[in-house]
Amino acid sequence: MLKVKAGDVDKMGLLFERHHRPLFGFLYHLTGQADASEDLVQNVFYRMLKYRHTFTGEGEFRTWMYHLARNVLADAVKKNKRHAHHHDVNDLADKIGGGPGADERLQKEQELAMLHYALDKLSADKREILVMSRFQELKYEAIARILNTTEGAVKVRVHRAMNELKSIYLAADHGTARETGSSKTDRGTNRPA
Repeated sequence: MLKVKAGDVDKMGLLFERHHRPLFGFLYHLTGQADASEDLVQNVFYRMLKYRHTFTGEGEFRTWMYHLARNVLADAVKKNKRHAHHHDVNDLADKIGGGPGADERLQKEQELAMLHYALDKLSADKREILVMSRFQELKYEAIARILNTTEGAVKVRVHRAMNELKSIYLAADHGTARETGSSKTDRGTNRPA
């Protein structure tokens, strides 16, 4: 980024290749919309180019990039006035790809759907901090700089958000297990003798 700041804008392509996928994942987990996330990624890289003079090089590039991404997302939310959050599990499963069998893939899709359901139930700030720490694997120190808080505060917020996510996930999982179990029982009692 320092080379881009110095005028070598061709290096922006290298930065895009290295960082567009993690940035897409970050935005996708916050919006739940693949197309919107792709557009937001493009806006983040546009702002990187536009505001390259603000990159000092003192901190980690990813910290600066995620700070820009948060601002781009906030601007998009303000512009749209309504921020729908839904996940297209089939779209995400296609992006994951892979060769597991149909049963394994179905299981993975169901787990992803439940995870996204649980994430969607969290407040925006809790969802954001979990996406940064767990999905983007940012260090607490970097998250603290992005959120302009202390590392200790980040640890507490991540811990609380994880506990809430776990509670929501387990409640949804138990609900699914009860539905599945009751439907099996109902079918079993309706069979002719």
